[in-house]
Amino acid sequence: MCRLLAAAATLFILLGAAPAALADNPKLRIETSKGPITVELYPDQAPITVENFLAYVDAGFYTGTVFHRVIKGFMIQGGGFDKEMRKKATRAPIKNEADNGLKNKRGTLAMARTMEPHSATAQFFINHKDNAFLDHKSKDRRGWGYAVFGKVTDGMEVVDEIAATPTGAFSKDGKDVFSKDVPKDGVVIEKITRLDG
Repeated sequence: MCRLLAAAATLFILLGAAPAALADNPKLRIETSKGPITVELYPDQAPITVENFLAYVDAGFYTGTVFHRVIKGFMIQGGGFDKEMRKKATRAPIKNEADNGLKNKRGTLAMARTMEPHSATAQFFINHKDNAFLDHKSKDRRGWGYAVFGKVTDGMEVVDEIAATPTGAFSKDGKDVFSKDVPKDGVVIEKITRLDG
């Protein structure tokens, strides 16, 4: 009986500690022209990525940027271009933390990058479905994957609405700046703010 009580007490302590640990994770609200999306970040698993993202947030970098690449059943990508589709200047690229064990599941946030694994700066995407092919497989150019650093905790219906937005090419001065996947009615990130002070 004593052993059972001790085990129950230990389990209670462990379970009681879990929400407190989760409460330390940064929470943010992404205000978009389609509605708000609340996200939680994972600094324990992706410390460099989270620090980088929060630095851009605190600097107001994302205010007035757009979701410039939207593919229903795949992901919505933003944070790099303004409403006129001008690319914003960023800081230096960061180390790819895709080997942190987190998976590109529906609703997770991950860093966008070029074909070079360690090239992510400010652009991020929200997975619209499970995208296992984006996960880390090996530490080479083909297998690095895309670093997950958070997840949507509220507002997936907004992500779904953005993903369903009609898309096409974006032309400027008679030239196609993007050949496809740009929302025809711009989806603006009005601002991203911390919810934890």
